[in-house]
Amino acid sequence: MKSVKDHCGIFGIFNASDAARRVYYGLHALQHRGQESAGIVTSTFDEQKGHPVMPLHKDFGLVLDVFNDSSLFERKLLGDAAIGHTRYSTSGSSDNRTNIQPFVVHYHDGNIALAHNGNLSNARELRSAFSNRGTLFQTTSDSELILHLIAQSRREEQVDQILDALTQIEGAFSLVLLTDDRLIAVRDPSGFRPLALGKIEDPSREGTTFCVASETCAFDILGAEYIRDVEPGEVLIIDRDSCKSNEFTSIKLAQRHGVNQCIFEYVYFSRPDSKIFGEMVDKVRRKIGKQLAHESPVPEAKEGEKRPIVISVPDSSNTAALGFTTECQKLGYDCRYEIGLIRNHYVGRTFIAPGQDRREMRVRSKYNTVEGVLRDRTVIVVDDSIVRGTTARLLVNMLREAGAKEVHLRIASPAVVSPCFYGMDFPSHEELLANQFDTVEEMTDWLGVQSLAYLTVDGLMKAVQAANPDSEGYCNACFTANYPVPVEMGVRKEENEWI
Repeated sequence: MKSVKDHCGIFGIFNASDAARRVYYGLHALQHRGQESAGIVTSTFDEQKGHPVMPLHKDFGLVLDVFNDSSLFERKLLGDAAIGHTRYSTSGSSDNRTNIQPFVVHYHDGNIALAHNGNLSNARELRSAFSNRGTLFQTTSDSELILHLIAQSRREEQVDQILDALTQIEGAFSLVLLTDDRLIAVRDPSGFRPLALGKIEDPSREGTTFCVASETCAFDILGAEYIRDVEPGEVLIIDRDSCKSNEFTSIKLAQRHGVNQCIFEYVYFSRPDSKIFGEMVDKVRRKIGKQLAHESPVPEAKEGEKRPIVISVPDSSNTAALGFTTECQKLGYDCRYEIGLIRNHYVGRTFIAPGQDRREMRVRSKYNTVEGVLRDRTVIVVDDSIVRGTTARLLVNMLREAGAKEVHLRIASPAVVSPCFYGMDFPSHEELLANQFDTVEEMTDWLGVQSLAYLTVDGLMKAVQAANPDSEGYCNACFTANYPVPVEMGVRKEENEWI
């Protein structure tokens, strides 16, 4: 029931046999984080040219479609180090081919490639300064600014150039950078976006194979072992010596705004089988559902009527709905969990809906109701969030068409009241449902439900901290408008992208 789009998934690997193919599998596991485009770049030595090169392949589409030619891995994407990116654009035009990552440049100190998850909050200021110096841009993405900062740094050593660039950018940036002889993983000082470190023991390699990914589910497909998160503000440098000694060079960036990990990663973005910010997403979402049950349980069953059923909007709200149901039952409410909506996982982003009401057709193509479960029942729908509300309204109508007697909405997060400038693509302030009505009662009438209840901000924070007590702070700006890192206000939407 949301209009928020996924952001990006990044993956890197070093000292790996068949490195590009392993990145391909990792990106496939991260496909939920972006479906617009995908790319992989490797580092290898060209014997004919006599110097290191970075072959690159990227295109629009899903990972499986972009890399459907197996010869890419056998003839082009060679080498034992690689990085990859799967994209939903939060900065830069989504239909501009030059914006597809990873980005690769060759400059005076060699080759360097970059894949970025997040948004730079000072991008406009940096772009203006570069333009005034006559710098030419190949993309409209803020990620390119990082490469310009590296290339124009006056520092002598390449690592120092990268560090110099990182001190000049602000906002959200989880990065994987590939040089001719290193893999570098970076997480911004606030730690907005997740980034995890893993390892693979490969008998065919001398030393350990190391990998980094946006989510640990990308490790599972490769049989990689999760080691730890890349810490907020950490620059982790992996080279040949690291693989032999299992020791890394770790440099910490200055921290000015504290740790502010994106709480929406737990609410919606990440897969439930991933560990992010040090805890399994499934565990946190169940705790969120239980907190929602304490604040806004199912309505009391009416005498002589069938007991209420709880359903989720698959897939991101499944575990929250389970936690909600079990806790309601513990609290003495007579209800049970049912599967009332079936999701079609094979509807691509390019699906063309016939007829005039394309939005309704897109919703109907993605979800279908289970009439036998819903007919004559009081239905409590648990979803992770409501953004614009248009999808929620259409789903409620579908549930009523299937025979639901009453429909109640329970949202496992607070009302979204503010856009995000740290790597999520929310609608503008005016488009958000919570800003179009003065009261929850008005939203309830517009959605066509008997009741609507959001989890409170305090309840969300309490649930997340209870599930993950060892983790540091969180950003909840989309629910509170309290931005932890200054942003360039007046950022406008152009071509449906934040710039």
